Amino acid sequence: MRAFHLFSGYFTRNDNLVRGPARATKAPPTVICYVCGRQFGSRSIEIHIPQCLKKWELENERLPKSKRRPPPPRPDCTILGTVDKYAVNEAAWTASQAALVACEHCERTFNPDRLQIHQRSCTKEKPAKRVTTTNIKKP
Repeated sequence: MRAFHLFSGYFTRNDNLVRGPARATKAPPTVICYVCGRQFGSRSIEIHIPQCLKKWELENERLPKSKRRPPPPRPDCTILGTVDKYAVNEAAWTASQAALVACEHCERTFNPDRLQIHQRSCTKEKPAKRVTTTNIKKP
């Protein structure tokens, strides 16, 4: 980085300037989708939710009738007429976790669209192992 300094009326060049540490920038506020549990910006969440609900309904219809669920309710987290962002995110996370479907062979939970893919390799004869902290390989 080149810099020029005014010294006694003359410009001098200083190539030895050291840049300071990068400043942390504040991340834009995010909101958790109550359907899928993913994070979105506060403006894009209103676009995402209708699309996510349509996708959820299509995936729910593909499931066997015994596995189908009602659509997740939109959380209402208002305090004295104002929206509590932390309560909305907590309620959305809880709702998205409740929407997960358990595999009938290994009891792991998945989003409905991921369950069908998982069940290609997880069968009654050879169920997948449950993921726990004890069977995760360390590098």
